[in-house]
Amino acid sequence: MKHSGFSIVNLFPHARIHPLKNRLLLALIFLFFVPALSLAGASRPDKAPGGAALVGQSAPDFQLKTVDGRTIRLSDLRGKVVLVNFWATWCPPCKQEMPSMERLYARLHNRGLEILAVNIESDGDEVLPGFLKQHPHTFPVLMDLEGEVQQTYGVFRFPETFVVDRTGRVVQHIIGGRDWASRDMISALTNLLK
Repeated sequence: MKHSGFSIVNLFPHARIHPLKNRLLLALIFLFFVPALSLAGASRPDKAPGGAALVGQSAPDFQLKTVDGRTIRLSDLRGKVVLVNFWATWCPPCKQEMPSMERLYARLHNRGLEILAVNIESDGDEVLPGFLKQHPHTFPVLMDLEGEVQQTYGVFRFPETFVVDRTGRVVQHIIGGRDWASRDMISALTNLLK
């Protein structure tokens, strides 16, 4: 009877493996690696609460420090439209969208728009001062050194942005870089600011 299933022997054609050892090796693989993969799947970021599931919900409150030592709490910004943008200095799309965020902020901040750029790097307190000297911004840059806010929001792709309306509700979840100063983006945010 010809066996057409998987055999560990096929992976090592020159090795001499006894059929009983082959079965034992497969049993060990299933005993140790399959449960490990299941556990890894249980903690995968796409299983985390947050992301698109937050749209229509109250934005989870958080409090973080800025690079210059100020403390900002999201709930203190109730009454404003807030972009909560998760980013990293090593992320090219994050860096590319920052100048357009700065232009958007300059244009709509006095009408009630706030941008919170939440840096997710555990060494942000070390890398951000130099980065911000080379790439200055007027909107607050917050440090999520422990990754707690990132986890609460279920963020694992960068950049990732949540648009929070004046009542504190998440109205949009955006993954990837954007031209924040585009006509369409300014129009959409202006409507939220009314």
